Amino acid sequence: MLAVRGQGRLDFLQVIRKSLALFSLAVALPAVHAQSVYTASRRADLQVGGGYSIAKPDSTADKFKGFYLYFDLDLKHHLGIEGEFHKVNQDDPGKEYEKTYEIGPRYSRSFKDGLFRPYIKGMYGRGVYNFQLPGTSTAYANLAYNIWAAGGGLDVRANRRINIRVFDYEYQDWPGYQPHGIAPQVMSFGVAYHFGSDSRYPTKR
Repeated sequence: MLAVRGQGRLDFLQVIRKSLALFSLAVALPAVHAQSVYTASRRADLQVGGGYSIAKPDSTADKFKGFYLYFDLDLKHHLGIEGEFHKVNQDDPGKEYEKTYEIGPRYSRSFKDGLFRPYIKGMYGRGVYNFQLPGTSTAYANLAYNIWAAGGGLDVRANRRINIRVFDYEYQDWPGYQPHGIAPQVMSFGVAYHFGSDSRYPTKR
């Protein structure tokens, strides 16, 4: 029974990875073309922000809490790139934490003259898990793994320069984590500063 479950998990993870790879390719190719054609008439839109994250790490029943940094570079045709960093910690007296570094394609739309901007994303990166011996400050493992992630969220325009990230949900896959991998889930909230012109939100696109 365990072998069947393990094989089923591996098949599911393979499907997820292949789907994310195809999604990334489908998004990246038109994004590159859009950037080359559109740059002459308009700069890409950039926002940089940070906030708070709560994670269900899947390796323990505890919830981890911490901070979140991100940027979005939006191109034409609703396509762009998102990069992000999470660091979430086990509550005291726990010493475990997770750090993730991710980047990937993002698809977004704007509604109500740009007031609301929902998005979906596919991410790839590295995750670091730090373990420590109970009752001591001696670390015995600080291991890095390749990770895949998929998710989405909603940005709301506060004004011309400030965007509120109402929520960002992310489902991660750490296939190299022994013995069978883990699948953390992360919910984040934040605020971002929008650089450049205000062409990112003036009308529906």
